[in-house]
Amino acid sequence: QAVTWQSTSTSGLYQLTLRPSSGHYLIGQFHDWIVHIENPQQQVIADAHLTIDGGMLAHGHGLPSQPKVTRYLGNGDYLIEGMLFNMAGGWTLLISVEAGSGADQAKFSLELEPITATTTSPVQPVTQSSSTQSSTQPVSDQPQWTAQQRQTLRSLSLSSLPPVPADPSNRYANDPVAKTLGRKLFFDAQFSANGQLSCASCHQPSRFFTDGLPRGVGVHATGRNTPTLIATAWSRWFYWDGRRDSLWSQALVPFEAADEMGSSRLAVVRKVGQQAEYRQLYQSLFGSFPDALLNVDLPKNAGPLGDRDTQNQWYRLPANTQLLINQVYSQLGKAIAAYERTLIPQASRFDAYVDQVLAGQSTTSQPMTATLSSNEIAGLKLFIDANQTQCLQCHNGPLLSNGDFHNIGSGNFSGGTLDFGRSLGLQAVLMDEFNCLGRFSDAPADACKPVRFLNKSAHAPLQGAYKTPTLRHIKDTAPYFHDGRFTGLLDVMRYYNHPPNNNGPHELKPLRLTDQQLLDLVSFINAL
Repeated sequence: QAVTWQSTSTSGLYQLTLRPSSGHYLIGQFHDWIVHIENPQQQVIADAHLTIDGGMLAHGHGLPSQPKVTRYLGNGDYLIEGMLFNMAGGWTLLISVEAGSGADQAKFSLELEPITATTTSPVQPVTQSSSTQSSTQPVSDQPQWTAQQRQTLRSLSLSSLPPVPADPSNRYANDPVAKTLGRKLFFDAQFSANGQLSCASCHQPSRFFTDGLPRGVGVHATGRNTPTLIATAWSRWFYWDGRRDSLWSQALVPFEAADEMGSSRLAVVRKVGQQAEYRQLYQSLFGSFPDALLNVDLPKNAGPLGDRDTQNQWYRLPANTQLLINQVYSQLGKAIAAYERTLIPQASRFDAYVDQVLAGQSTTSQPMTATLSSNEIAGLKLFIDANQTQCLQCHNGPLLSNGDFHNIGSGNFSGGTLDFGRSLGLQAVLMDEFNCLGRFSDAPADACKPVRFLNKSAHAPLQGAYKTPTLRHIKDTAPYFHDGRFTGLLDVMRYYNHPPNNNGPHELKPLRLTDQQLLDLVSFINAL
């Protein structure tokens, strides 16, 4: 909730007042703030240059975005855009001021507590059905939740999930024809180099759009675990390191990734143009397919990725031909994204339980029909208890993920499987020609806040930081971690209970839970 903070700069040159521009702000969403600056004589400062830094000192990471002062509002007020907090708890903001009285810095300590986001959108399930059931318990066995606990339960329930967000960079995101084209592309193996691999080879519907392998296998073995595609429409970043900023830009990578489908962007777009069904769907969405891309004199494969010959052929193409290829290629990605946006998480026994708790049925004489076992309830209590666990710090909201990047000591910094995580991913997304700010995006620049306000500082905690996965359908999407190192959830819990101390600095602190408490946590997480 909105609070006003005040701070005197270190050398006493300025008085600063900081407040959100709206009545409240949501953790995990961008919002604007206003900072007011005066000198000790209470005269407003109208010519200041401000920079903002900070982070969550207890967890050892910086700000997840790079907020900026975008304009002076008058009367000593400056607008800060791009503010983002991805966790509840203690944050430090440092605002540096350069003005007529000199340079100085003010420090703000913010203790952020979550409130519930109220939504009314129904959640539509995906086609799979939950395989886990629980026997009904009498009311007397059900706990009496406090008002604060009920608020937390509500925030975790799918009933609090907002509608699928708009994607300004993809004007076809909700087009039914785009969904049809995208689904066909997703399941069609002809677009791979060997004609045997499709997007669905790794993202299998029967496995909640994962593959059950420690690391994905395409033309060759890949370096990372295959994450689920369910609920990715709510994501800001894609891949474990966030190297893409939209579903459609992510969907383009596997086609020409050497270890995945191993094709090239020219080969992909030509196959679409050469086949009547695909060409008809394409033209009904995007207009005429460029005949120039069907010229027999063009090479079979060309693209900026792939083997040396594929890249050499690409850079021999005229610039206008490259542009045509990229335009068609980006549009195919937007169609695939339109299909992937339909992959909605299904409600679980946990959600049904929360719905009944919030309806007050646990305090009536009528037995609850949706219950959790005593072990699952014990695990749920641990999960939401910040004094015993830190689960909610990263696994919050109805998708049980803050969608951001955290260093939990799992990076690979030596040997044959080097993986530095977010520290390289943030560089890759800035270089991506298909990002939100690029020429193939449909978004105006002011709609691209994740990239506009990206914290570009590759500070140490980002080395080995990976995206927090959703816990939805977690039982059916093993193995776990970015490299699939754990086959079972109990192994994951043991890792968090005693995190490593030999892999550089990270955010985790030992939980020191008993074996039974770890089993209870696993029981609850399985109920998701």
